[in-house]
This record gives sequence, C-alpha cells and structure tokens, in this order.
Amino acid sequence: MDIGAPKFRRRKADRPDEIVKAALAVFSEKGFAAAKLDEIARRAGVSKGAVYLYFETKEEIFRAVVGLAIAPNIAAVKAMAAAHPGPLADLLRGVARHIGGVIEATPLGGVLKMVVGEARNFPEIARVWHDELVSQALGAMAGAIAAAQARGEVKPGDPRIYALQLIAPLLVAVLWRETFVPVGAAPFDLPAVMSQHIETLLCGLLTEGARA
Repeated sequence: MDIGAPKFRRRKADRPDEIVKAALAVFSEKGFAAAKLDEIARRAGVSKGAVYLYFETKEEIFRAVVGLAIAPNIAAVKAMAAAHPGPLADLLRGVARHIGGVIEATPLGGVLKMVVGEARNFPEIARVWHDELVSQALGAMAGAIAAAQARGEVKPGDPRIYALQLIAPLLVAVLWRETFVPVGAAPFDLPAVMSQHIETLLCGLLTEGARA
C-alpha cells in the first residue's frame, strides 16, 4: 500500500473490493432474490449510491463476486494441474485438499446453494457460475485425467465423466452442510469427505501399474 497516498484516494480505490466482499457474505446468507443493495452497501461501509458508481445491477455485483472472490480459487486449481505432470494421484489429493480448505474457510458453499436454488428464476447467475467456475474446473480435471490416460495411469473411459465423478461428492457434501446442518443434521467434515473419496476413487480409476 502507498503510505503517502491521500486516505480518501486509497479508500475510493478499495471500494469495489469491499463491495464484492460484502456481497459475497450477503448472497451466501440471504440468497440472490432476497439480497438487497442497501444491505450490501451497509456491510461495505458505503452508501447505496456509491454501489451504483461501480455496479449498475445486482447481476453485475454477482459477476464481480464470481470473478474476484471465487474464480481465483479455480485458477489456482488450473495452475496446479498445469504444473503437475504426474502422477495423477498426487495431483488429485492436492486439489482435494485445496478445494476442501477453501470451502471450509469461505462463504462459497452458501453461494453454491443459492445458485442451485435460484437458477430457474435467475438463469444468468447459473450461466456465470457455469462459465467462470464449473466448466473451468471440470475442464482442468478432465485434461489432467486425459494426460494420465496417455501415460498409462488411468483406465479407459471418458475423462469428463471421470472429472464429474471427482467433483460430485464435494458438491453434495456442501449442499448437505448448507441445507440440512442448519436444521439439525449431523455435519460432515468436508476435508475428510474429500480425502476418503479420493482414495476410494483412485482404486477404480488407476491402472494396476499406477497403483503399484
């Protein structure tokens, strides 16, 4: 941070990030339809008019939330896959730890529940979520699995389906936490879910030579 810059100038430059952080929390707690710009502005410490200086609609705020607060985690997964030539088992374990940790430490799970629950009424939020997050993560994992198949580590099969099998239990565990735990269901430890799932999946995914 530039200590010599006027305080008001630093504050103005920080505002979009503050609005995005506030919106992430509000979307997670309230959902999309019930999220109010007044509440987002209050939590960001700005006026409602200041929000409109940066974002014209609630959909634009959601796109910024995805792009600035969530997508970097997917970019990290893609970078892990690109920088890891093998073995696949180590990559999958690392990705599972990373994603499990992110979901434990952020409101991402609540936003996921929001997208699933409100996509029919607000298809644009589902489109943004798919294009910026889901398709990116699925593509990165499918590419890594296809490369492992070429190295003889992974059994024949559709890499994209294998990637879906990899991701699906995490989504179910997150929805369980966000939907049923608040009404009394016993929680699951998300990192433990992913760790056990990866070890189970690898037993069926890897060739005999790769398991040795």
